[in-house]
Amino acid sequence: MLKVFLDSLSFNDLNEGLVILVNKPLNWTSFDVVKYIRKTLELNLKLKKIKVGHAGTLDPLATGLLILCIGNETKNIYKYQELSKTYSGTFKLGETTPSFDRETEVNQKFNVDHLSFELLKNVSQNFIGKSLQKPPIFSALKKNGKRLYEYARVNKNIKIDSREIYINKFDLSNYNHPYVDFVIECSKGTYIRSIANDFGKKLKSGSFLYSLNRDSIGHFNLLDAYSIE
Repeated sequence: MLKVFLDSLSFNDLNEGLVILVNKPLNWTSFDVVKYIRKTLELNLKLKKIKVGHAGTLDPLATGLLILCIGNETKNIYKYQELSKTYSGTFKLGETTPSFDRETEVNQKFNVDHLSFELLKNVSQNFIGKSLQKPPIFSALKKNGKRLYEYARVNKNIKIDSREIYINKFDLSNYNHPYVDFVIECSKGTYIRSIANDFGKKLKSGSFLYSLNRDSIGHFNLLDAYSIE
């Protein structure tokens, strides 16, 4: 358990700097995990303002691997942010939502009679390689000093710039219509929610992200992560 490990840490550990792998639970924000670790260490060591940061946000509805840097290791966060990521999860076909995931209600439904597993697999391979991706409007990216989701929640239209991403792997499995499971290996800054939405557009059927788990970041693996429970 994570708390047992945190209880064993000393002031010298913070001076040297630490990297901790955590399995983020469903409905926790990434910053919730940061706050939990910081508060636990401050209470244990009777210190104030211990440096803790994460190297890549996961949405509250996503689970999986978070890399946490503590103490002097926080100055190296950028190195971990540069690493590629591997995700697994499920798309729901035939519907879309404004947030591209389950955070918001379904806003459109589509005909899915033309879909087959062979078609899904063929279309998924069109995403392999370098491309430009537009981040979802319901995201924490900043534009003119405000988070994009702040504009979305007041229904304000705003231009969102596309960003270059790279997808190394996009495998599909266990197609049980309207759900299909996937594994995606991609570069930093890739939004799986946007892939879900773009996937639906290419299928002419609609799609949104139903569930998401981050399995690895570079050579760091979820199997080695601490559980908070």
